Amino acid sequence: MRVLLVTLFHPLPTNAARGTFVADHAQLLRDLGHDVRIVNPLPRMLQYMEQRRSTLTGVAKAPKKFEHNEFEILSPRFIALSDHPYPSLTSRSVRNRRKAIESWLGTWRPDHIICHTLWPVGELAKSLAKRWKVPWTGVVHGHDVDVGLDHSTIGKRIRTMMESADSMVFVSEGLKQSAQQRNVSPKVSYVIPCHSEMDDEWARPMKPWKGRWRREAIDVLFPSDSRRPEKNHLLALQTGEILEKRGWIVGMTTLKQQPRSIVWDRMIVADVTLITSHRESGPLVARESILCGTPVVSTNVGDVGTYLPDSLVIDEATPERLADACESALETNWIENPITLPHEFSQESVSRQWSSLLQGLQEEE
Repeated sequence: MRVLLVTLFHPLPTNAARGTFVADHAQLLRDLGHDVRIVNPLPRMLQYMEQRRSTLTGVAKAPKKFEHNEFEILSPRFIALSDHPYPSLTSRSVRNRRKAIESWLGTWRPDHIICHTLWPVGELAKSLAKRWKVPWTGVVHGHDVDVGLDHSTIGKRIRTMMESADSMVFVSEGLKQSAQQRNVSPKVSYVIPCHSEMDDEWARPMKPWKGRWRREAIDVLFPSDSRRPEKNHLLALQTGEILEKRGWIVGMTTLKQQPRSIVWDRMIVADVTLITSHRESGPLVARESILCGTPVVSTNVGDVGTYLPDSLVIDEATPERLADACESALETNWIENPITLPHEFSQESVSRQWSSLLQGLQEEE
């Protein structure tokens, strides 16, 4: 099948950490035998504007065409203003990229369009699907539901896209339930998580920590960019302070725009991975840390509650409770009680679900 992947997020030449989940999905589809093309529309901006959010790093100077994992990526530019005061302007601008995309594709036309994140690139996916008379699927990773649906200017547009898509995919059950609570009614909806696999070079069994209790130096990994407010870096620092008051010598490492190999190296050497986010769709870093052999302590976000022990998932997050959970992770014998990720997160399971979805929509045509 010919699949056009439209996405707001994708790794860039100068920001390899951006949108790795989309690059993974493109590779998965190609491994299934599909012919995949990728369009990654980017907002027009000056370089100083990248400071607004870490996910914008590398956007200002990104080339119109580039390669990643042997995929050629087209990145047409559209107009977008901070906090979306004029959504019709952004919507019209992104839809107007159609001719540039058709010129780039030549005679190639997709059998199906998959759109990762809806605002604003879902407007483009919807327009192209109508123009070429093919089905399209929206994939929601978090922001569209957690923030977008309640936004004063773009909320109605996101709702319309969710309900007009031929199918909607939510990467966690929590996101699907949040959409349902807001009375969003997609034609067909699925829960298909992003898959988690680890290269043999970095995969490790979980091992117990060994050292002097409350007298040892420990490496706590904060697996996010501290500039992103939803990641709640302050809470992580406060947790580190509590641990130091108890006698630990705490070193805290943060992750920014590092390549995945460096991220996995940091996970291997860490004693505990600490996630303090207000909201997450996964997070993928929690599963990757476990596959690297490092226990995870997390606020109760995304799907961590489905595989982490209750002692490591904190509902009402305070520095004291998170510090207690970090100590619980350090004293647990992980050889006897390893954390096993559910099969639903494996590449095999995710591949099967996407094959079923695409095959079903093709049969309906």
